[in-house]
Amino acid sequence: MSQFGIQVHRKPETKSAGNGKKKIKFRDKRRSEVGNYFSATKLSEANVSVEIRRRGGLRAIRMKHAGFANLKMKEGYKKAKISSVLESPDNRNFARQNIITKGSIIMTDAGKAVVTNRPGREGTINARLV
Repeated sequence: MSQFGIQVHRKPETKSAGNGKKKIKFRDKRRSEVGNYFSATKLSEANVSVEIRRRGGLRAIRMKHAGFANLKMKEGYKKAKISSVLESPDNRNFARQNIITKGSIIMTDAGKAVVTNRPGREGTINARLV
């Protein structure tokens, strides 16, 4: 099932049998074992979320474009405008491309902040000041 071209969540197709032989796969991937595409949450002027269908007909919200973050401060939460992505622990190219993931350090109008949730899975951006 290479036509899906997406990440697969199961055991590897070939592995050692313990005696030097290789265990060969006996079937191809199934559609239920295939993940989904990476939702690269890009920086923009406004928040844009899309709804996708998940397994079993459930619905999930993915954030495609982000302009604002829910910033946790001492006095509570504040909606802050995101100006840029400074660095990303996942991939240094994400910061260059302004892709926001969990753990990314973003610059907001209130200062530097770290993203504490997964925007591609939850549809919002939560962050705390550094």
